Amino acid sequence: MIAGPPPALHPAAAPVCTHDSVRPARVTGPRVARLLEDLEGLEPADAVRRTALTAAFWSEAERLGTPLVEELDGWPAHRAVTFLWRGHRTTRQVLLHANRIVDRDRLADSLLEHVPGTDVWHLGLRLRADHRGSYRMAADVSAKEPPTDPGLLQQRLRSLSVHAAADPLNRRRVPTRWNGADGSVFALPDAPPRPWAERPGGGPKGRVERHRVSAPALGGDRDTWVYLPPGHDGGDRPPLPVLVLCDGDMWFGRLGLGHTLDALVADGTLPPLAVLAPDAVDRDTRRRELGAREPFVTFLADELLPWAAGRWPLTTDPTRTVVAGQSLGAVTALHAAYRRPERFGNVLAQSTSLWWRPGLPPPRGPKPRVFGVPWLVSRYAASGPRSVAVHLDVGLHEGPMVDHSRALYRALRRAGHRVSYAEYNGGHDYACWHGALADGLARLLGA
Repeated sequence: MIAGPPPALHPAAAPVCTHDSVRPARVTGPRVARLLEDLEGLEPADAVRRTALTAAFWSEAERLGTPLVEELDGWPAHRAVTFLWRGHRTTRQVLLHANRIVDRDRLADSLLEHVPGTDVWHLGLRLRADHRGSYRMAADVSAKEPPTDPGLLQQRLRSLSVHAAADPLNRRRVPTRWNGADGSVFALPDAPPRPWAERPGGGPKGRVERHRVSAPALGGDRDTWVYLPPGHDGGDRPPLPVLVLCDGDMWFGRLGLGHTLDALVADGTLPPLAVLAPDAVDRDTRRRELGAREPFVTFLADELLPWAAGRWPLTTDPTRTVVAGQSLGAVTALHAAYRRPERFGNVLAQSTSLWWRPGLPPPRGPKPRVFGVPWLVSRYAASGPRSVAVHLDVGLHEGPMVDHSRALYRALRRAGHRVSYAEYNGGHDYACWHGALADGLARLLGA
């Protein structure tokens, strides 16, 4: 069972991260170091011995699963995390594409090293032992040698990253957004537990449906996922709390959030609740509609909620209604509660894209820099106390988003809002958001 919500943080007690403690550093893990030591000094005639050592290495890697996670002498709070790829004679280079621990402007720094005379490719990173994240890998098997010019190499690796896919030696997978290839997930020993993920699947199950909802505010209709908890199919039932969640096509269409909700309700972490989760449709539609966009807030407050309340016994009490989202969806959630507190009394905003501001064209590359106070922070800072509870979370590998989120937390506290805040050791990543969503809902709706 997930622990109950901790008390809201005092402004002076907002978490302070020692960035050096979470910054990845290249290392050679113990098992690879042992292989290198065993291979050192072998003569070309020792091919049988080399093959046997390599086969034993892969046998151990397959038994343990990848990436290899090992303790490091002198670093008790960290682990050596070794990503592996089994190449063949045509493999030119192998790229690690890891969420927010890879510098996309310096992809050559994320190339795996080849152990000469073997099919072993490896990259080891020292990471703090509470890290969770996702990654993909791509092997370059093209006929041409990689370019030596750094600019041309960066272009080639950027093209290669489009073909990145899950690690074949890692069975833990997570769907990716706008990409047909799944990612792989790793969680170090001190990463936050996810007890609902290990819960047996034989308990009561809620119902997940997909409906076409009239959405004049958006210029048409919108497919929306609806979750109803076990035993609440209708009839004379008490009204259910409601979660309005952005990106339903991801949460229900790919991530199976319904199973998580079933487990959280079954063990009492959450009360029985209904979820309304409209689709994002596609990348361009999402960029156009999410953020502090009035039409989307109108759809949520005046079209989606009344539509659902006319079909199922749902609360109209804002203190039992949560609006939630990630990234641009988090901006949407915060703006919805700011504009319509009589509808949305709780906000769960994850990895809020506080670079967003009105009039900004949809970004198609690096996110715009923020000069001064982010627009949404200043908007909330200027507002008076409201009867809205806000929970924020952000990953420590999300760059400027960390400082922006801390600034928003402080602004909300100073303005008299009820607010809680959490940081996790990870990135802009559904592998992290999934567990943090459960924790945030427990804070806002839990007993």
